[in-house]
Amino acid sequence: MASAARDRPEKLDPSVYKICFVAVFGPLLSQVDATIVNVSLSGLAAELKTSLSTIQWVTSGYLLALTLVLPLNGWLLERIGAKRLFLMCLAGFTMSSALCGLAWSAASLIAFRAFQGISGGLMAPMAQMLVARAAGKQMSRVVGYMSLPVLFAPIVGPMIAGIILQYATWRWLFLVNVPVGLLALGLAFMLLPEDRQDLRPRGLDWGGLALLSPGLVLFLYGTQGLAQAAGWLEMAAGVSLIGLFLWAARARGDDALIDLRLFRGPVFRACAITQFLSNGALFAGQMLVPVFLVGACGRAPTDMGWMLAPLGLGMLVSSLAMSILTQRLGTRRLVRGGAALASVSTLSFVWLAWHGLDLWVLMPALFLRGMGQGSVGLPTMSAAYTTVAKRDLPMATTSINIVQRIGGPTMTTLCATLLAWRLGVDQIGHGSLTPGLNAYGWAFLVLGLLHGAVCLTARRLPSRVEKGA
Repeated sequence: MASAARDRPEKLDPSVYKICFVAVFGPLLSQVDATIVNVSLSGLAAELKTSLSTIQWVTSGYLLALTLVLPLNGWLLERIGAKRLFLMCLAGFTMSSALCGLAWSAASLIAFRAFQGISGGLMAPMAQMLVARAAGKQMSRVVGYMSLPVLFAPIVGPMIAGIILQYATWRWLFLVNVPVGLLALGLAFMLLPEDRQDLRPRGLDWGGLALLSPGLVLFLYGTQGLAQAAGWLEMAAGVSLIGLFLWAARARGDDALIDLRLFRGPVFRACAITQFLSNGALFAGQMLVPVFLVGACGRAPTDMGWMLAPLGLGMLVSSLAMSILTQRLGTRRLVRGGAALASVSTLSFVWLAWHGLDLWVLMPALFLRGMGQGSVGLPTMSAAYTTVAKRDLPMATTSINIVQRIGGPTMTTLCATLLAWRLGVDQIGHGSLTPGLNAYGWAFLVLGLLHGAVCLTARRLPSRVEKGA
């Protein structure tokens, strides 16, 4: 009886759920807005009488602006405070949404979207920090809620975009954010606790900012243009700047823009490596699976919605069960089991690439892959935050988000480069597959091995973060 009482988790303060409810508005607004815009680019190009190559900067400009300000997150949190910074980000996102809705040309829309990226880019790490600070060692019990915007945005976004474009002007693609943003501002002002006692104002590492922010932007921009030599040069320049930042930051210690001493902790380091690999495998899979279904299996792009639905459903199931799974299995076993499940289910695509499309194999494989992926990212992030001191949470949030942002394009580039090379060797045409282990089979094999690597790095994760691992 005494043992059962000790193992029973402590009751969470109701204020934690209030903070989670408010915090989730940030990534929800950002994710839904991004999805709405992405599926509406061709319509925006027609309405604004410009080319698709120009209007795509509505998305690219947002992402690059987001990346540019991300390294500032930790410094801003320590100087301004979580509540005030979250309010500023929500206000900036709401105002820039209104400006996007009032844009008079493609150039003005792109400029306003860049402004939106500056505020929207900080809202996801801000939400994580608010929840981590409120929940503490019990973050694993509420972390599943943080994934809901990512899971629901691909479903809700296209529906909202379709309704708006059918019954209203394109301007409402952005103006729809304004009332939601105002509601979020009111709730955040009333429900988020003051945290001025946690402020640690310090000088800004201008040298580190001048190296890291352009380095991240060049790296991410370069990965989008690897079909040309300029893309490789941009990526190489980005890697060089990031390398110079790491060299300089080691000497500056806690005065650096990112305190690298966090990575000396074995648990935080293992979490960072796991996040890098798992986020990379997630993004690489989001690229490979549709390319395989359209390019090799001859399916129409309009089929992707229902064909990929099991993936999102699997992630939703594991996210909603995250609290129970973490309590019963512990972080290490859950993450390793999820990575192993994602690896085995991904290897099913090697069989599909070899034998051709079979929906009875595809659908269960996608569902299981979604469950596996959903069991890796959130518990790992929770472990990273709960094993650092509260005063280091702003820096930890920034570090993990930068690692995630680098991992996605890195692994996507790896798999895309391998696929393009093997396609040239195999000479695969549209809607056809060569027998044996062809280009797509090799790409999925590498993707499965990435998930396997996550399983290996997860050995360093704590078994129970709630007990102060």
